[in-house]
Amino acid sequence: MSSMGALNLRTALRRQRGIAVIMAILIAALAASVASFMMWQQQVWARQVENLTSLAQANAVSQAALEWTRMILAEDLKSGDIDHPGEVWATVVPALPVEGGRIALALTDQQGLFNLNNLVRNDKPSEVDIAAFQRLLVSLELKPDLANAVVDWIDLDSEVTSSGGAEDLDYLGMQPPYRAANQPLLDGNGLIRVKGFDAEAVARLQPFVTALPTPTPLNVNTASPQVLAAVFEGLTVDTAKSLVVTGGKYYKDKAEFRDRLPTRGAAASDQTFGLGSQYFLATGLMSFGRVQIINRALLARVGNKTRVIWQKHGDS
Repeated sequence: MSSMGALNLRTALRRQRGIAVIMAILIAALAASVASFMMWQQQVWARQVENLTSLAQANAVSQAALEWTRMILAEDLKSGDIDHPGEVWATVVPALPVEGGRIALALTDQQGLFNLNNLVRNDKPSEVDIAAFQRLLVSLELKPDLANAVVDWIDLDSEVTSSGGAEDLDYLGMQPPYRAANQPLLDGNGLIRVKGFDAEAVARLQPFVTALPTPTPLNVNTASPQVLAAVFEGLTVDTAKSLVVTGGKYYKDKAEFRDRLPTRGAAASDQTFGLGSQYFLATGLMSFGRVQIINRALLARVGNKTRVIWQKHGDS
């Protein structure tokens, strides 16, 4: 073999060894990548299992908490039919440790709020309640005509009530199009679909309104100044502050409340207000591991029993 041939052979051998080294490095890198990917998948799977376990724990504790609130409301009936902020049900339970997590609970009286479904009674607009809702809207710097849009959303017919009202033709022109509900609201958040309401307006109203399955009187023992001023014509928010229950005191009969009204013009019929409540909202915040959920349930006391009207689950 000539010297040139020997040189070419050595060069070819070195090139093959280099290729073999590169291939070995590539195979090692690929094996490391596969191993890393498998470890990452295992970690994701383990975290998913952990999250699902935490979610199951949160839901189980939530149901137990709901049963506890129903028991509290049933027990409260033994002390009479007057409901006020000094009772056990009104005590907010702060975040307490439970096995594997924490839970916080609160019960709020829904009849201390303005019931939007009062706007239509016996399938007819209630002028007294419409006027009250308009006063609430004005006090919150919202247009009073919005009340008419809510009436049209709730009532059964397809006729526009009056200025600010809206029926199918108005909603079918929106993007995306839809129809008026023509049925009672399920909760206050349903206002977002009513013509004239946006997220800001709904948020402004949220602390003062509710949507209950039946027309209800206002519980003056739990009402805010804004709602009292809306329901009792002639009251201002400032004067209504003197009527708000504080310091463990509460109204024991309607005559006592009437005697505290500053003007005769603020009087109202016995059907307008009461001293007790049938509807309550239970809110629970559950924290387990990386999972946090908020559960809400509307409860109704019927006779000596408490039943769930609706229940909603969601991430906090």
